Amino acid sequence: MVATIFYTIILIFILEFLLGRTLSYLNIQYSKRPLPDLLSDIYDAQKYKKQQSYFRTRAKFGWFSSCLSFLFLLLMFVFGGYAWIDDFAQNFVENEILVTLFFFGFLMIVNVVIDLPFDLYYTFVIEEKFGFNRTTPKIFFLDMLKGLLLNMLIGGILISVIAFIYQQMPNWFWLLAWGVLTAFMLFMNLFYSDLIVPLFNKQTPLEAGELRTAIQQFAEKTNFKIQDIYVLDNSKRSTKANAYFTGFGKKKRIVLYDTLIQQLTTEEIVAVLAHEIGHCKHRHTLKNVVISLFSNLLLFFFLGIVLKYDVVAQAAGCTHASFHINMLVFGMLYTPVSMLLGICSNIFSRRFEYQADAFVKTYGNSDDLITALKKISAQALSNLQPHPLSVFFNYSHPTLYQRICALKL
Repeated sequence: MVATIFYTIILIFILEFLLGRTLSYLNIQYSKRPLPDLLSDIYDAQKYKKQQSYFRTRAKFGWFSSCLSFLFLLLMFVFGGYAWIDDFAQNFVENEILVTLFFFGFLMIVNVVIDLPFDLYYTFVIEEKFGFNRTTPKIFFLDMLKGLLLNMLIGGILISVIAFIYQQMPNWFWLLAWGVLTAFMLFMNLFYSDLIVPLFNKQTPLEAGELRTAIQQFAEKTNFKIQDIYVLDNSKRSTKANAYFTGFGKKKRIVLYDTLIQQLTTEEIVAVLAHEIGHCKHRHTLKNVVISLFSNLLLFFFLGIVLKYDVVAQAAGCTHASFHINMLVFGMLYTPVSMLLGICSNIFSRRFEYQADAFVKTYGNSDDLITALKKISAQALSNLQPHPLSVFFNYSHPTLYQRICALKL
């Protein structure tokens, strides 16, 4: 049984790696096709050449980093690296919850150290070369430090509570742990913009003027109550643009990247926000929460079964079951299920995007949305022709071409 689990995990590692590399290769080949007429006005010849260079540079970087990541994870598992960290943690502290925190904290720090050269190269070489980066070394390292501390604090609290639940009530662990994670998710949905975003970005209320008036007029026309409209200072890190809604109920908030305001007209920004309002009107946020709750419940149900078996820990080179080792191995075994759930989630998400676009079309803003999407794609040097298999596996949104075709119907 130990050998079966061991080789199953190795097979999962290999198949996942091969799938990712195959999709990347198909994407590169598919991007060489001529652009359809609907997209021909997005890039001129010079900018299209730049886009292709950017796409291939990122693809090569992805190949290199994913190969190293695959080799590291495979070697760590095959040669008992996780068991060594477990032994070190067991000798360092005695309390089981503290051992769990030490184990995952150590892995987190190792991952940060390993990823650091790649993150630096991507930000200050690739993004800099193609004109996207505005991050200074100071901002980069402060972001990294704050992100690490935040992950250790929040992750440490969650893991401690979940591990404690397993120690005290193993038979009801799956349900109680799911309840804790659900409460945390709902809390973050409500207060993310108030508690987390200010640690990294400055949010300021959108000043009175043409844009705010246009947004409020459209919201009134659609009977959509919104009070908080904020501008996020994304331009200090990147030139790429975005907009999103966060929270629900009275905590609902519109957030506009300052780069979006710089790049689009008032009518185009209203069309982008109309798309987000469409999501709210169709209750997509609530539906996504329900999908996540179901996925998490399934995960914790199977995790509760796996945690007690010694053979699971022995597959990683340990002698007996422990919360952190069994949880780690379970994550590896759960990869195919997680991938399948991710595909289903993406299918629903793409359907939701079409519905939100249809809402925009209902109010006569489809032309403005099309021009906005084209501008955003052009500025970001987006790949306009991802391979259909890549879209199926990885895309939460339809392609630009698919969205434009639907808007023009």
